[in-house]
Amino acid sequence: MRPLSDQTPKPLLQVGGKPIIEWHLLALAAAGVREVVINTAWLEQQFPAALGDGSRWGLRLHYSMEGRDHGGALETAGGIRKALPLLGDCFWLLSGDIVARGFGFDAARAQRFASGSDDAHLWLVANPDFNAAGDFALDGDRVRRADAPLARPMTYANLALVRGSLVAGLANGERAALGPLLFASAQAGRLGGEQLAGPWHNLGTPGQLTALNAAWPVAASA
Repeated sequence: MRPLSDQTPKPLLQVGGKPIIEWHLLALAAAGVREVVINTAWLEQQFPAALGDGSRWGLRLHYSMEGRDHGGALETAGGIRKALPLLGDCFWLLSGDIVARGFGFDAARAQRFASGSDDAHLWLVANPDFNAAGDFALDGDRVRRADAPLARPMTYANLALVRGSLVAGLANGERAALGPLLFASAQAGRLGGEQLAGPWHNLGTPGQLTALNAAWPVAASA
C-alpha cells in the first residue's frame, strides 16, 4: 500500500468515508461484541489517537503494542500469542486491511464454535488474482490443504474464529506466522470452515483502495 502506508497504517486508511478498521468495529458492536483487542506495530501510536478507548461505538478497545514491546511486528501467530492475556478462550480474528461489508459476527455461530473442539473456523473466498493457487479447500465443513486430493483451492479471507490453544505453544514475543499452525490443524482434522457469502476485498495497493472507494455507494447498498 506504499506510499500511502508510509504515513498511515493500512487499517486507518479511509474507505467509504471511514477508516477501514472502523467498519469492523461497527460490525462487531452491532453483533454485541464489547471487548476488542487491536494488535499494532507500524506507526502504532496513531491507533489510540484515532480510535480512543472505543466508547463511541460501545466497545472497550485494548491495544497490544508489538512495536513498543518487541521492536516490531510479531507476525500473525506471534501477535495473537502476545495478545492472549487480553483474549478469551475463543475469539474472532480478522485483519485490519480487509473489507467484508455485510459480514455479521454472529454470536450463535461463535458459541457453536466454542462448544466444539476445532482449533479454528475459517471463512474462505474464491481465489483472487494475487493468490491463484489458493491456501485451503473445503470438504463439507472441513478445511483441508489446497493440495489435498480432489481439492478445489480457495483463499483464506483473513476472517476466523480461533481457539487460543492454537498459538499457546509459542513463546510470548516470538515472531511466528499463523499459516503453518493452520496447515497443521487441517492435517489433523481440527480445522472447520465455510465459504464467505457477500463481498470481500483485500486492500493491498493504492489502486485497489481507489477502486473500492469509487464503487462504495454501490457496495454499501449491496
